Amino acid sequence: MAVDQPKLDNWFAYHRVKPEQRADVEAIRKAAKHFARTVLEHTPACPDQSTAIRKIREAMFIAHASITCSGR
Repeated sequence: MAVDQPKLDNWFAYHRVKPEQRADVEAIRKAAKHFARTVLEHTPACPDQSTAIRKIREAMFIAHASITCSGR
């Protein structure tokens, strides 16, 4: 995917969650939290555990952005 100025402007702009998007955002957040809790409970405390939880957070934030940026 080519990156251009309009895409950068969109990616780095503040995007408020619209009322019709709230349920989707909350579903993603709830699922991510559940997955992170499962990782925390079933893996030893170590760098890999920290990385796994960080990646779950990243995935949640990117999914949130896909919702608020309307897939752009």
